[in-house]
Amino acid sequence: MALPRITSPHATGSNRTQQVMLQVLLATVPGIFALTWLFGIGTLFNLVWASLCALGFEAALLAARKRPLAFFLKDYSALVTAVLLAVALPPYSPWWLTLVACGFAIGFGKQLYGGLGQNPFNPAMVGYVVVLISFPVDMTSWPAPHGVAALDGIKHILGLASLPDGWAQATALDALKVNKSLTIDELYAGNLAFGRFGGAGSEAVNLAFLAGGLYLLHKRLFTWHAPVGMLAALFVMSLLFWNGSGSDSNGSPLFHLLTGATMLGAFFIVTDPVSGATSNRGRLVFGIGVGVLVYVIRTWGGYPDAVAFAVLLMNLAAPTIDYYTRPRSYGHRKPNSGFKLGE
Repeated sequence: MALPRITSPHATGSNRTQQVMLQVLLATVPGIFALTWLFGIGTLFNLVWASLCALGFEAALLAARKRPLAFFLKDYSALVTAVLLAVALPPYSPWWLTLVACGFAIGFGKQLYGGLGQNPFNPAMVGYVVVLISFPVDMTSWPAPHGVAALDGIKHILGLASLPDGWAQATALDALKVNKSLTIDELYAGNLAFGRFGGAGSEAVNLAFLAGGLYLLHKRLFTWHAPVGMLAALFVMSLLFWNGSGSDSNGSPLFHLLTGATMLGAFFIVTDPVSGATSNRGRLVFGIGVGVLVYVIRTWGGYPDAVAFAVLLMNLAAPTIDYYTRPRSYGHRKPNSGFKLGE
């Protein structure tokens, strides 16, 4: 009997790596627009410079490994890493900070392990954590919304001038973490970093990345398990440990959902198919772990935002999660824990 000859659907299908990466880039547009509207053109400078750095490092390392440049550069994976880094870094970051972040993201987060599909850690988060630990002052210098002079920002990027007085401010997470005497209402009234729920600027940016993430979910580029697991765990943790609005408050559930890099992490980071878990149940566990760690580090750890640290820690746990959440093979029974005499 002759078997039908069926071509491989992945050869020309819509889920090729290049198509997926282009969809991810498109989904970041609302977040990029919100960041640019709030903080000025610094985010656009980050995007252009980070893209050039990431593609340059990718090309150099591919050439050193004697791999075909055009084939791997056209999958846009390096460009996605650059964009995720650019929107995570503070606007008007010094040029060398972005360069270092991209170098570690591409070199140590991706190419060191063999390139796309073989990296155990999320490359963008590797680069972000390296510069966060190494240069904490520059990484916490966020400008005030609508308070940036473009010329001053460009001079700071190029290293020609330092930040003007009052140009940078503490983020909502920073302000809450160091607060010892003011109530939440007093923080809202006296600090521009606070909006109604998660911080002026931070709320709009998180909602914009939420919109982009829902677009990707609608396109079925990933399942709901990881993002819902992360957001649900963060909500539950912040609800359980919410101790009101006094000076020792840990922040409300809405505060934690709409501040920092929550939505960026939920829809663009934990959904990474390479460094995360592989089964649906595993993705749910992975997302829950990230959500719990984000709250723990934000509340009791040494860093105000914790998405990058939480993701990298759960990347370490992904193989173990996969081992215990493997789906049962079709047609096979679940193995028994013991044995019967005579078998």
